[in-house]
Amino acid sequence: MGKEVVLAPGERLDDLLTHQLHIIQSREVFSFSMDAVLLARFAAVPPRGRILDLCSGNGVIPLLLTTRTKALIDAVEIQPRLADMARRSIAANGLEDRITVIEGDLREFHKRQGHGIYDVVTVNPPYMPAGTGDQNENEHVAMARHERNGTLDDIVAACARLVRAGGRIAMVHRPSRLVEILETMRKWKLEPKRMRFVHPNAEAEANMVLIEATRDGKPELRMLPPLIVYNAQHQYNEEIMQIYYGNRAEPAASQKEKTSP
Repeated sequence: MGKEVVLAPGERLDDLLTHQLHIIQSREVFSFSMDAVLLARFAAVPPRGRILDLCSGNGVIPLLLTTRTKALIDAVEIQPRLADMARRSIAANGLEDRITVIEGDLREFHKRQGHGIYDVVTVNPPYMPAGTGDQNENEHVAMARHERNGTLDDIVAACARLVRAGGRIAMVHRPSRLVEILETMRKWKLEPKRMRFVHPNAEAEANMVLIEATRDGKPELRMLPPLIVYNAQHQYNEEIMQIYYGNRAEPAASQKEKTSP
């Protein structure tokens, strides 16, 4: 651990179950879920270089990426409270020299940073268009779930502006919007290269899709084997156990993730 953790009222310190990492969370704001963990493992990252995480929330993806790369990581989050939680989590883990949190609007970020400066961009965006779904959610949750601060087109455009030619962007989203996602990526010269569907169990429809695209790449899409979360006994399958626990994988597989995907 790094600096002493100072928690605000209602906050807790959760164990990320790998490399002794911890993260500050609160029931009052949107907590990370399985999609973020899967994206952090799915994204192909260089051993060094520069990585950008958009819609970073409380910083879970950058924290997890530090276990896979020595690259410098920038994290952009528009909500001040979440950006503050991310900074304190990074300090608590002693990773201030590896991760920088920027509070700001991803639609404007290229004006500050410049174009084409990142090797990899990861993004776990809001899944639902503005004005859809439950309109009674608290403001923090609504902003995390709905495209209030940028449409899918805005988000993909930001990725395209910020990643270098030949660089990669990795996204997790809902399969129901897959056609729109692919069309938007190609519009912004991001060529889909790898795709993997995530299913709750072997009989269920996919409820997540992981997509990696290359800036200015040639058309060639690899469909990876489906990722099945639960087995017939409603325990995590072996691959999920390895993603979450690594060498700490043990018969706690029947325990569901603390936050729903």
